[in-house]
Amino acid sequence: MTVPPPRSAPSPVPEPRPVSPGTRARGGGALFVAVGIFASRLMGLVRERFFAHYLGNGMAAAVFKAALRIPNFLQNLFGEGVLSGSFIPVYAGLLGKGDTKEADRVAGAVFGLLAVATSVMVAVGMLATPLFVDTIAPGFEGEARTLAIQLVRILFPGTGMLVLSAWCLGVLNSHRKFLLSYLAPVVWNLAIIATLVVAGMRGLPEERLVVVLSYGVVAGCLLQFGVQVPSVLRMLGGFRPTLSTASESVRQVLRSFGTVVIGRGVVQVSAYVDTSYASLIADRALSTLTYAQTIYLIPVSLFGMSISAAELPEMSRTAGAGEEVATKLRTRIEAGARRIAFFVVPSAAALLFIGDVVAGGLLQTGRFTAADTRYLWYLLMGSAVGLVASALGRLYASAFYAMKDTKTPLRFAVVRVGLGAAAAWFLALRLPGLVGLPEHLGAVFLTVTSGMVAWFEAQMLRRALVGQIGHVGVPGALLLKLWGAGLAAGLTGLGIKLALARALGTMPGVEAEWGGSLLAPPHLHPIVLFLAVVLPFGAVYFGITGVLGIPEAKAVFQRILRRRAAR
Repeated sequence: MTVPPPRSAPSPVPEPRPVSPGTRARGGGALFVAVGIFASRLMGLVRERFFAHYLGNGMAAAVFKAALRIPNFLQNLFGEGVLSGSFIPVYAGLLGKGDTKEADRVAGAVFGLLAVATSVMVAVGMLATPLFVDTIAPGFEGEARTLAIQLVRILFPGTGMLVLSAWCLGVLNSHRKFLLSYLAPVVWNLAIIATLVVAGMRGLPEERLVVVLSYGVVAGCLLQFGVQVPSVLRMLGGFRPTLSTASESVRQVLRSFGTVVIGRGVVQVSAYVDTSYASLIADRALSTLTYAQTIYLIPVSLFGMSISAAELPEMSRTAGAGEEVATKLRTRIEAGARRIAFFVVPSAAALLFIGDVVAGGLLQTGRFTAADTRYLWYLLMGSAVGLVASALGRLYASAFYAMKDTKTPLRFAVVRVGLGAAAAWFLALRLPGLVGLPEHLGAVFLTVTSGMVAWFEAQMLRRALVGQIGHVGVPGALLLKLWGAGLAAGLTGLGIKLALARALGTMPGVEAEWGGSLLAPPHLHPIVLFLAVVLPFGAVYFGITGVLGIPEAKAVFQRILRRRAAR
């Protein structure tokens, strides 16, 4: 694909053109990705619910969450994000040209080189585990530190398998086989759930339970890779793993790979800064931050990731030069950004207004108490700040990757991480003491800071795209309507929750600490409350957007009507 030259003035967004086969593939691809991600995230929530039930929010839970993040650095460094920025654009471009022989050669070389690099990283990681633990979680001492080192060494090899699983995803997505690659994590979650249930029912102490659970995670990693391999081998006509870099296409992947790896490494620094800060705040803060990120990533993955993942191969296949390519890219980005905003704006409103209802319905069970749910809500409020920006940023970054430009996302990622780390140090670790807030509320400012810098990065990416291909993004008038509908839905949900709390009575003895007016009804099961609040919330949002004539709402209603007619 030829990168369009810089433009002195943005061009107007073109009128939608007749749906082409490529566009149909793209729309179906986003749906399949969304279905796969939904199933995976749903199982992830089930996993977290079992985890919360058996381990709650104590020391062992915090150590396991931190330990899982350390080897995940390897997965994030060489995994889906990196391959999306380096391997998929080249591989999908070769498939678009019909050069399957060269495409197979690239797939084999990338697999071989990735396997070697991953093996080295796993070995180094297992040897340097104590250093990693001290760096990432400096708040761990004594028993917590010893347990963390043991868990990380168990987990590292399994995480290496997830890197190879990401290679499978790259091959399948480039062939427009989206469903399997995003359903594969379901088996990973099932392995963990099965381990939790079997080991938990045996009444193992928490420290022993997380050790057994770590072996279950490794088994899940092997299964996630294994279920994709047969389909990948069918896609590749002549798969031969090699370490050869003789092909220019392979060298092109490697050139992009280095830049994207650095970019992903920079982003991971931000994640580990949050983990480090949270470990200094409190054990409770660290485990709750991970729970918050699990919930926060649901809309980002379902809508931001699904649309971006489906768009990347299609944008990479785009042929032509100059204005022709720019027009095609603008059309795809504009449509994708509108769909992302339509679904993610209400998600942000839900986290802000009824995040305790959402968190309680998903996680409140066993050792995860109502107090844990309320604390989690505060972190979710902060997460709502950057939800839309995080989802849109994925789409904008994918556009640069499709244009073989990996340096622009890297440049903005570096600035984002630097700003985020400095702001989080002050807001999370210093500000609570200065204004008299409880220390554990510093974790809220970690999520707020992440949201603010996510907006900075998304806007910088969008402005850079405008300079290259013309106007992109979500129209301001549409955003105003969506936020208006989200606000109305949020206030409706909050009103229902408070009415139920008033009717059933608030929980005695906690009003002074938490504020009784914000409490969920204590005598109503969290799942029942979830349904009583979230269903009206969704009805109000979709009803208002439908009345306002927003095309994305109309598409949702038409899809529902078609399904009813089919029955």
